[in-house]
Amino acid sequence: MPYVATRAGQVFYAEQGAGLPVVLLHATLHDHTDCDAIAGPLAESGYRVLAVDWPGHGRSDTPADPRAITAVLLAGVLADLVTELDLPPAVFIGNSVGGYAAGRLALDQPGHVLGLVLVNTGGFVRPSRVIPRVIGIPAVSRVVLPRLVPGYMKPDSEPLRAITSRVQARARTRAGAAVGAALWRSFADPAYDLSADGHRLGAPALLIWGERDINLPLSVARQVQAAIPGAELRTHRTGHVVFAADPGGFLAEVMPFLASVATSGRGR
Repeated sequence: MPYVATRAGQVFYAEQGAGLPVVLLHATLHDHTDCDAIAGPLAESGYRVLAVDWPGHGRSDTPADPRAITAVLLAGVLADLVTELDLPPAVFIGNSVGGYAAGRLALDQPGHVLGLVLVNTGGFVRPSRVIPRVIGIPAVSRVVLPRLVPGYMKPDSEPLRAITSRVQARARTRAGAAVGAALWRSFADPAYDLSADGHRLGAPALLIWGERDINLPLSVARQVQAAIPGAELRTHRTGHVVFAADPGGFLAEVMPFLASVATSGRGR
């Protein structure tokens, strides 16, 4: 199985296909299998697809101290991954904190990023300080997060129910609650706030948003679009993980974006 050494230990990624790299980045307490419904079609369409498990998630290592798993750490892990794999410039599809990590990479190392698809992304609006700090207490996280998951997932299909159950089960464990708390606590860190930096993004950005997400509602999408000049916004009647809820609709919007980015990339 493919693993890469990073500052947070061994990180797992599932790879298939060949061509322009497309890196898939999941949300807090989720894992790379959220992306199963789109990874295969992307690979069959001529892309090299890498679906990553963040540290403390899925098959990746968990640091000895789970409190180290912050949004900023995930951004650093992503930078390690593209360096260790010697990836050519790629497109990054990031959901939630995965969108933050992709955006941070595009700001810090723009040569690695051909395009961004940000799905109910974090990082580009000024965050609340209170809620992340409260959920950032592991004992609170262990109670609150399992109840929060159905609210943002809107699990009205078998694939979404499976994801919801998997994330809830992870959140109920001591280890999962510690990881979830650490990430939520980090959302109050000023380094998580990219709202003043969006104008510096040189790569084209496509925003895809599930309107039924209670964590990051459509009002947040409008703020993100304002923070990233030129970003296109597409909305769906789904929850937080649009590509799992409506993979066909998601791919119908992403495929033309990828083709456009691939064409512009060849002109570099």
